[in-house]
Amino acid sequence: MGYSVNGVELETDNEGFLLEPDFGEEVVGVIAQAEGITMTDQHWTVVNFMRQRYQEDGHTPNFRNMVAMLNEQDDSIDWKKRLYELFPMQPNRQSSKIAGLPQPLGKGGY
Repeated sequence: MGYSVNGVELETDNEGFLLEPDFGEEVVGVIAQAEGITMTDQHWTVVNFMRQRYQEDGHTPNFRNMVAMLNEQDDSIDWKKRLYELFPMQPNRQSSKIAGLPQPLGKGGY
C-alpha cells in the first residue's frame, strides 16, 4: 500500500507508514484522508509537534512522553483525552503516520 502525492508514489511498510519521512503539507492531507481524519488546527498542532520531535530526536515520543511534552507547551488542554479524540487509533502511532513519518520505535526504544 502506498500513497500517491502530486503524482508521486510514496513507499510504505505493511502498516501504511512511510519508509522515508515526507515533511510536505500535501502528504498530511492524503494520509489523513486514508485514515478517515479531517484535519483541524489541533490536528496540525500535533502533526507539527511530531515532525519537530522526529527532526530533533530522530524518532517520535511514546504516548506518555507525548502527553507530557504537549502539556508543557499548552496545559489548558487535557492532552491525554484530546489526543484520543483527535487520533483514535493509538494517538502517537496514528499522528506519526499522518505526519508522514516512519513507524515509531517499539517499546524500550525511546
